[in-house]
Amino acid sequence: MNDIIKPLGKNGYQLPKKVGLIYSFVKRSYFPTYSQYITENDSRKEAYLTAKYLNKMGIKTILYPGNGDLSKKLLRDNPDVVINITGSVHGQEFLAASIPGVLEILEIPYTGAGILGESLSYNKFLVNKLLEQNGIPVPNYQLFNSYNDPISPNLRFPLMAKLNEIHGAVELTFDSISETEKHLRDRLKFLIKTYDQPVLVQEFIVGREITAVLLEGLNKKVYLAEVIMKRQIGKYTFKSFELQWYRKYADIINYQIYKDPILNEYVKKAFSITDMADYGRFDIRLDNSGRYYFLDANSNPHLAPFETGSPVTCILKLYGLSFTDIMKRLLINTVRDAKGKEKLPITP
Repeated sequence: MNDIIKPLGKNGYQLPKKVGLIYSFVKRSYFPTYSQYITENDSRKEAYLTAKYLNKMGIKTILYPGNGDLSKKLLRDNPDVVINITGSVHGQEFLAASIPGVLEILEIPYTGAGILGESLSYNKFLVNKLLEQNGIPVPNYQLFNSYNDPISPNLRFPLMAKLNEIHGAVELTFDSISETEKHLRDRLKFLIKTYDQPVLVQEFIVGREITAVLLEGLNKKVYLAEVIMKRQIGKYTFKSFELQWYRKYADIINYQIYKDPILNEYVKKAFSITDMADYGRFDIRLDNSGRYYFLDANSNPHLAPFETGSPVTCILKLYGLSFTDIMKRLLINTVRDAKGKEKLPITP
């Protein structure tokens, strides 16, 4: 890491002078479906928007696509810190874990989770196991490697089938909830054949949906928001792929501040168990009896300026944090860690 750092105001906090920003290198041919492609297609555009904010902060920003030329370009430019917003490599989301590996080899400080944290994030079954064994509530679940695997007697319909290695709500459509075995088998057959990966099936929890964001920095805090739907679409209410990615539903999803110290503790524990760093997001359901269930965990979740609709940024804005504030906190935390200073403990 370069020793050239830029002071910020009178408080003595420091920001790097030169930052690299790594984003997903996207081609349509990398992805088996258009649905998965559109979740990554704006990566370059969002990287440029983020760079504009960093430039206004007086930070020189260099953009890098996450492809085979990455190491050579990083060695040439030697950035002080790298912001890693890569969501896939060659269209494979689990390969995003290779980006921290490159940065570790080159000894360049970077934001977000490391190799282990990113790898865990792209194995939902393993994350469920880790959470369950550490006392964090999750719905009953089963991993299917074949569409005709026997169904566990512990599962109760309705059930939701999720791709085990892909985020972005890909294939969590209006039709993703099964009330019968035939429907579930048909979904499993389609998902496994199309995406060539196992499928995680969870019991669908009827109730309210909560999104939790944990942001580290000089002040580390859990930010909770309830997902509010402006109108009901379909029998079951959840953040489907259509609601998150189709323009005609752009006004459906809103967030409002939600507070519960018990859930805060669950989130802090889950953040540590899944080896996240700097920031992370959790999707949670609250059933009609007041019980929480962790549905999904995202290390390095989608992070971009507010105008892109990034859920993390939208939720943090509810608490008075601008995108510039978020960038400052991430960068300061990364610089402090790289200089060997101990990160502050997570506080309520």
